[in-house]
Amino acid sequence: MAGFPQVRLRRLRTNEAIRSLVRENHVSVSNLIYPLFVVEGKKIKQDISSMPGIHRFSPDMLEPEVKEIASLGIPAVILFGIPQHKDDVGSQAYTADGVIQQAIRMIKKAVPQLLIVTDVCLCEYTSHGHCGVIKGDCILNDGTLPMLARMALSHVEAGADIVAPSDMMDGRVKTIREYLDSNGFSNIPILAYSAKYASGFYGPFREAAESTPQFGDRRSYQMDSPNAREAMREIEQDINEGADIIMVKPALPYLDIIRMARDRFNVPLAAYNVSGEYAMLKAAVQNGWLDEKRVVLETLTSIKRAGADIIITYFAREAARWLSSA
Repeated sequence: MAGFPQVRLRRLRTNEAIRSLVRENHVSVSNLIYPLFVVEGKKIKQDISSMPGIHRFSPDMLEPEVKEIASLGIPAVILFGIPQHKDDVGSQAYTADGVIQQAIRMIKKAVPQLLIVTDVCLCEYTSHGHCGVIKGDCILNDGTLPMLARMALSHVEAGADIVAPSDMMDGRVKTIREYLDSNGFSNIPILAYSAKYASGFYGPFREAAESTPQFGDRRSYQMDSPNAREAMREIEQDINEGADIIMVKPALPYLDIIRMARDRFNVPLAAYNVSGEYAMLKAAVQNGWLDEKRVVLETLTSIKRAGADIIITYFAREAARWLSSA
């Protein structure tokens, strides 16, 4: 093989036009999903202290927000609900007039073309903050599955386009798929949080969604951080149960898992650039330590380069503006 001086790799880095021409990976606005927190009530727009620029909205305050999101070319939002009243079984998660169900109907009326993904998990709705029903200190797997299925169906009946189970109970994709199919919604895709790790990067989200566990932690059902082969088993099981899209969460500490999943599975792959990743960059930017546009686009590109087709990110609005002006 030829070497230096015949081969000069810097030739293809000479200017931006050449760099752009040979660039291997591109983040597009069409790859992005923007998370929204919806709180029960009226005339509410609340700051989230650990997530600068992110807010909680009551359903009646969502219209200008979703219209702006759609105008930026962002194709989808994912919704997380915070009810006024919580109980041991998360009953507000699957009521027809729940906070998320209200939000879905409002968004579909205001911006019909905007795709709505809904988080299917009980943690925001239970008084104990866990993702399933409990018996003593034990989080029940099989007893949680019917409630998740009811929650998914209620979202779809309200107009959701995609449901995204994030609870990490075994068998939840199969249960939801069968329940949707038996109720006439076999066309609704499932985006499964397939490899969701028990991560320390969820702290700001738990403030935003008011979903901190009241006892113990979630390590008995979310994945153990050191494990990679287990993630492939989780993903394979979800695909076999009917998942249409798989997800790795968080993104940045698990880029290797994204890469492994991309190499092994030929299905659409999402990654969640989670709240702690957002908060870290925002804090550094606010202190003048980092250039926000540069590091955010570099971060999103790293997730895309690792193999993600879809990126859920709180930076979606900023990224959409930067990408459109590039």
